[in-house]
Amino acid sequence: MAYAGLKIRHHCESEADFLYDAERLPEPDHRIFDPQYWEARAALIGQASGRGTTWFVQHGGGQWALRHYHRGGFAARISRDRYFWLGLERTRAWREFRLTAQLHAQGLPVPAPVAARVIRSGLSYRADLITARLEAVTPLSQRLLQAALGEHGWENLGAVLRRFHDAGVDHADLNAHNILADAAGQFWLIDFDKGRLRPPGSWTNTNLQRLRRSLTKLKSLSPGFSWTDADWDALRAGYVAGSARTGRARS
Repeated sequence: MAYAGLKIRHHCESEADFLYDAERLPEPDHRIFDPQYWEARAALIGQASGRGTTWFVQHGGGQWALRHYHRGGFAARISRDRYFWLGLERTRAWREFRLTAQLHAQGLPVPAPVAARVIRSGLSYRADLITARLEAVTPLSQRLLQAALGEHGWENLGAVLRRFHDAGVDHADLNAHNILADAAGQFWLIDFDKGRLRPPGSWTNTNLQRLRRSLTKLKSLSPGFSWTDADWDALRAGYVAGSARTGRARS
């Protein structure tokens, strides 16, 4: 399914390229990727920390999430935010934007992509991404510190994960921080950096086990974290039942 408003603009003087949804952003420029630009306009409304910082800004009647790409692990010792140039289509920002746009167009619960920026400098590049912010949601890692999800909630999450897997989505970092939940029990996935589409295979179980390790780790760090083996059984039950629902929808 195509993303109708997708456009690319090249800025010759700064060796920058912009990929954006023209239906959400008429014309991109460097300023919108700078948190200080929004702070000066009293539109910087929050932030979230991880490998880097995600900034939340007010734009028109909605909100955006701004993220600068940062390296992790040993590579960060060499350069914190520069990546080796292998062509524009292989940059982190381009690949994540295109994947998220495709999933959003298919109706999967992901944030809508707004714009990506890649700045090339010789054999390296830096990159940024803007997505629409999902409002009134909480990361699952925080949600489970507040209250138990309940059997039905875990089953719903399992069904959502099955939808992504049936669509061939391999989330490279499926953990409790990258799953968002609202008060009504709806779930979304975020952060598709290094994600990809794949044919069916053992990678689906690898995804789920990564999530399980994340939940187990959070439980070890906080005894009040609402997570049990029975919760995982409910998630797996929802995951299996989700397969049946998908099959009926396709028939």
